Amino acid sequence: MAIINTYLYFNGDCEKAFAFYKSVFKKEITYIGRYKDVPKVARHHFQNFEDEHIMQITLPISQETILMGADIIDDNRQEKNVSKFFSLYVSTESKEEADRIFNSLSNEGEVKLPISDQFWGSYYGICMDKFGVNWKISFALETIE
Repeated sequence: MAIINTYLYFNGDCEKAFAFYKSVFKKEITYIGRYKDVPKVARHHFQNFEDEHIMQITLPISQETILMGADIIDDNRQEKNVSKFFSLYVSTESKEEADRIFNSLSNEGEVKLPISDQFWGSYYGICMDKFGVNWKISFALETIE
């Protein structure tokens, strides 16, 4: 079976975003690579990046899930609001965990759908964090058999 993990791109604030995600998920970052670490022979591929920008960062959330990211600086990018093109979906093991994660992620962000019991049998909410990333947080209230 394939495992799908999420790779997020930021415009210079990747390290700040991942420090925030580290605090939300109470996990440790296992790798940080910066553009200054790119060998000189390959640096010409990364001309718009400052040495301290993140080339690769890894935050394991669970055994199956890894959140990864990088700074991709592109002043010519047409669409600046990339958050409307994706959401990250988090399934929790308890209602309390769902509340904690939702409240942490929505702090200084935007609640799009308050977390609450839903008609399809989930405790569910949608928010955008302070970095513009959309999150869907869910706890299954009923087990479908």
